[in-house]
Amino acid sequence: MGKHLVLAGCGHAHLTVLVDIPRFIAQGHRVTVISPSPFHYYSGMGPGLLGGAYRPEEVRFHIQRTAEDRGAGFVLGKVVRVEPEGRRLLVDSGETISYDVVSFNTGSYVPVEEPRGGQAPEIFTVKPIERLWEARKWIQQQRLENTFRLLVVGGGAASVEMAGNAWQAANQAGVRAEIKVLSGGALLSRFPSRARKLALESFRRRGILWQEGQFITAFAAGGVVSREGKRFPCDAVLWAVGIRPSPIFLATGLETDEDGALLVNRHLQSVSFPTVFGGGDCIGFSPRPLDKVGVYAVRENPILNRNLLAALEGRPLMTFKPQRHYQLIFNLGDGRAISCRRRLIWAGRAAFRLKDRIDRRFMRRFQVSGETKQLR
Repeated sequence: MGKHLVLAGCGHAHLTVLVDIPRFIAQGHRVTVISPSPFHYYSGMGPGLLGGAYRPEEVRFHIQRTAEDRGAGFVLGKVVRVEPEGRRLLVDSGETISYDVVSFNTGSYVPVEEPRGGQAPEIFTVKPIERLWEARKWIQQQRLENTFRLLVVGGGAASVEMAGNAWQAANQAGVRAEIKVLSGGALLSRFPSRARKLALESFRRRGILWQEGQFITAFAAGGVVSREGKRFPCDAVLWAVGIRPSPIFLATGLETDEDGALLVNRHLQSVSFPTVFGGGDCIGFSPRPLDKVGVYAVRENPILNRNLLAALEGRPLMTFKPQRHYQLIFNLGDGRAISCRRRLIWAGRAAFRLKDRIDRRFMRRFQVSGETKQLR
């Protein structure tokens, strides 16, 4: 008798399972996909969505159509509670869904406190990716005769990409913008110094400002406030201070890491409940910590695909062997990018063309043909 597989969330790590649903069904199993949106947006192309290199339909996967066309059930909603002992999931609609095997790919979010009092600036977090499209539209709606002030808060690669692509969005719209990056530590401190040097050269060339040693702790009327009480006035904020895993695993009996991510073994299987699997930003890999980068979620695809079917059928599981070194390419927004792989750091238009080619190839693998719906 067939069993029931549930995919909770459908990000990068579940895409191979999604397109391979007919194989699960052919083996007599039932598949249900739960997602808070009919679409999943590819984070690697998110900065380009802000900067205008891509349209929304070019950077998203039609999860609902892909699932339903292949014979799976689709539930539009968000899992809010996990009951692993009873093998049940509670969805925000109030619906309860039972499973034999479940896999989580519920992603991460950018923590941000709600503004208190006064007229706070517009706040755009770098996740979900759709917020970057909203930020682009906000920039394009600014008055031509005024100069608007935009702060990018954070010191990592996302901040560099946000600043560069916000500049590009303003440049395309013909509006004047004062863009400043505020970081608590040195910009790109986790990368070799050459990456930082190339990013700052790009900033200087376009008049993007930056200020290090500023830990922003609160929003205030018309701006933000640092830990030391210094105010930075602005009209809008791009918030890129780091991500946190989905919080749904807390108080469930599922073992988590110190950040609250689902702790999995080398098979991408929960260390406490063998019927639970996961991938992407929502997991903590127990053999060794993994950076929260898309390359690992992409590499987890074939492992989850094989192991979920194996778990349904009681067969041995495959081991995930994450690479220790990988390439990251930062989209600077002006047709250039910075490529980083270990100590090999270089920048230019060729780097952006390489990134664009890699990203478009990934999209072609999983994107439903004819996906032309527009974001409104």
